[in-house]
Amino acid sequence: MIKKGLFLFAGAAASVLGVMAGSAHAASDGAAVYNTNCSVCHQAAGAGMPGQFPVLKNRIDKIASSPEGKTYLADVVLNGLHGPIQAGGVTYAGFMPSLKALSDDDIAAVLTYVASLSDSKPSPTITADEVKAARATPKKSSEIQTERNALNAAHPIP
Repeated sequence: MIKKGLFLFAGAAASVLGVMAGSAHAASDGAAVYNTNCSVCHQAAGAGMPGQFPVLKNRIDKIASSPEGKTYLADVVLNGLHGPIQAGGVTYAGFMPSLKALSDDDIAAVLTYVASLSDSKPSPTITADEVKAARATPKKSSEIQTERNALNAAHPIP
């Protein structure tokens, strides 16, 4: 009986430690995915490049604060974004490629990482399930622009 109880306790402890390690691992994975796929344009720590690529730091957390914002962010990463946008009071006429080749876990990790580059505590998190749901409905650039305009009307995009 004691051996069985110790076995169950050890199994439960291993599960909890695995989840905790997985959370820390996911955060570091988000930074790694960002540095590999996003930083060439959006620069280190989401600083952006004036006139060319929008600042992400202290903006993505605000967009991700609503379910619609999370969907929009996942749609942008999955489908790319083409055409002019206003971000942080600056107009950008750029091209963001689709990163749909990344896994749902990687996209969730990178969006969560970028959302964490803010003063918001706790910062919003984006899950792989939310990305999977967005992936199920691919969108054209014009649809993403419409989605952005609707989001901006409901919750102004910084």
